Amino acid sequence: MNIYKLSVNNTKIVLHYLVLLLTLFVLFTESSAVFAANYSGKPIPSQRLIAQGEHQYMMRCARCHGERGDGNGQLANLLDPRPRDFTLGMFKFRTTATGALPTDEDLFQTITRGIPGTQMPSWKELPEQLRWALIYYIKTFADDFKDAELDPYKFVINLPPKVNKSSESIAKGAVIYNKNKCATCHGNKLRGDGRTNLKDDWDYPVRTPNLTHGWKFKGGKLPKDILYRFVTGMNGSAMPSYADSIKGEDQWHLANYIASMAQPGFNQEKIFKASLVKAPISLNADAAIWQSQPPSKIVIQGQTTIEPLWINNAIDVVDVRAVYNDNEIGLLLEWDDPVQDDVHYRNREVKKFKDSYVQAVGEIPREPGVFRDAIAVQFPVKAEMNRDVSVYRGDRNNPVNLWVWKTDLVSNANITIEERNAWGIQLPEKTQPATENQVRSMARWKEGRWRLVMIRPLKTSDQYDVQFAKDSIVPISLNVWDGSNGEHNLIMGLSSWYLLYLDDPASDMFERMKSMLWFFGVSQEFSFL
Repeated sequence: MNIYKLSVNNTKIVLHYLVLLLTLFVLFTESSAVFAANYSGKPIPSQRLIAQGEHQYMMRCARCHGERGDGNGQLANLLDPRPRDFTLGMFKFRTTATGALPTDEDLFQTITRGIPGTQMPSWKELPEQLRWALIYYIKTFADDFKDAELDPYKFVINLPPKVNKSSESIAKGAVIYNKNKCATCHGNKLRGDGRTNLKDDWDYPVRTPNLTHGWKFKGGKLPKDILYRFVTGMNGSAMPSYADSIKGEDQWHLANYIASMAQPGFNQEKIFKASLVKAPISLNADAAIWQSQPPSKIVIQGQTTIEPLWINNAIDVVDVRAVYNDNEIGLLLEWDDPVQDDVHYRNREVKKFKDSYVQAVGEIPREPGVFRDAIAVQFPVKAEMNRDVSVYRGDRNNPVNLWVWKTDLVSNANITIEERNAWGIQLPEKTQPATENQVRSMARWKEGRWRLVMIRPLKTSDQYDVQFAKDSIVPISLNVWDGSNGEHNLIMGLSSWYLLYLDDPASDMFERMKSMLWFFGVSQEFSFL
């Protein structure tokens, strides 16, 4: 029986893929409004609290920040950004002037919220007293906290009267953004596609944040949070203070503009539709057939299945639109990438590593102009796919079909996609002959964003190709490489298995699938808010 073709009473597909769906990792952040001064009371520092803080620190923090608080923990070399060196008293997220120490409340906010987009988790589940204890212990690492003249409460920033977000304020903010040359680093569309040579105070490379990804704002995504970031600056980073050049209500206008450009979050779907259309499917990503389709988001994680393991993937989400007609299926994939990487030097590929995990700095060339950008769409070949099949390249009994797009893939045969097959990690992948290539594609990079269209016939004569049919479900996963982030071969990002449903308007299967997933305790959506 073809398990992708479901009858009305068939629930086997849910049971078959339940384990696969449960393996999805979720990047979850919450609005900074939840944490704003949301604590019952600040305890008075004491030796007992500091001792409690030391115990918590050694259990929860020392592996990254080091037992001495110097940022040289056992995991430090693997992480980007590198864990903070507490001994220097330099903290990014503050309500105090540039160069000043943070207040205790600033530290409480950071520990409670965590730092989205990094390996620093939220500790909001830790009892408040233990969070305060952690703060008091962390402060013992830097002598500056003992200096009365450096008391951070003397340097708290006084914000100008609040200007509420409005179309007028946002428009003024856009002018201020351009006037202060913010696009030099953050790009015209705020996607971080400006300067690529930034470094922090410790000479470590810095990737400019993508300000459209609001769920990853490290210091909070409300206009007030954003205002603090460019007024106080981020000590130790490449982000300076703009307190002298942006004043008064202009600070709120800029903050309102940036907040308006940030995607507030999303519900991540594990089942999404390929809509049935009557028109031909266009390779032009701007065509009406694509713009009429809402995108679904596939979350990308670091490749931690096969050594070498990689946790610093640059691409964390891909927007996917899917359509099909009587003859073909098409995918539009879109993802933010600050640099168009279209060359690849095989002689610079790294084959040997110091450990299981690839180090963040120094072990691979994380710079533009070395490796290509690429993406691969992966489908199972068999109709009956074992539920435990690996998301990375399947296995001997469950081969996968890959459509691999690379920026440097140019040939006389006008092939832009490599069609491959894999039978697990123990066997080499096989590239299908170019004469059998049936996937057409067109890609464009503009202002920090790739847009790639792939189109293929629903049915082929190749036994190693995935086959598509109306009112059927096909598992799908993605692999993504950002060349300027040093990603090549196994150093990449990948997704878990998702389910692509070829929609039949006459069927209620899509809604039934969501209901069945809920019944079995698997939510259709996760919030990224």
